[in-house]
Amino acid sequence: MSTKTPSNLASNAFVDSTPLPADIPKVDEVGATSAPLKSASFFIGAYCKDYNDDFMLCKNENNDPKHCLKEGRKVTRCAIDLITKLRENCGKEFEAHWQCLENNNQELYKCRQPERGLNTCVFEKLGLKKNIPGA
Repeated sequence: MSTKTPSNLASNAFVDSTPLPADIPKVDEVGATSAPLKSASFFIGAYCKDYNDDFMLCKNENNDPKHCLKEGRKVTRCAIDLITKLRENCGKEFEAHWQCLENNNQELYKCRQPERGLNTCVFEKLGLKKNIPGA
């Protein structure tokens, strides 16, 4: 016989209300769930390469999280910029791909058809090519 035990997990999301220091520039959240981020991930890697490289170099210099906040915010702004461009220029293809990922447990191999349409649109309109590192 099974019994239901009460959950010890909090039902409310935790929000840290501690303000950031004034010298850290404000940046909005990306505002996308995991499926759109996964759909755009290779393009974010190409489009934001310089900012990503700076951030990783900074992280190698010092393991203190506060040390690289400025570089991290540049990466976030760049990702927001690209996702906005994807929605404006290839909105239908982008949504078809990330919706496919959302509905298929984020398995890339199940979404190759909408991925082809997205890759073509992004290349034609934004000049970005999907490159798989190490391939």
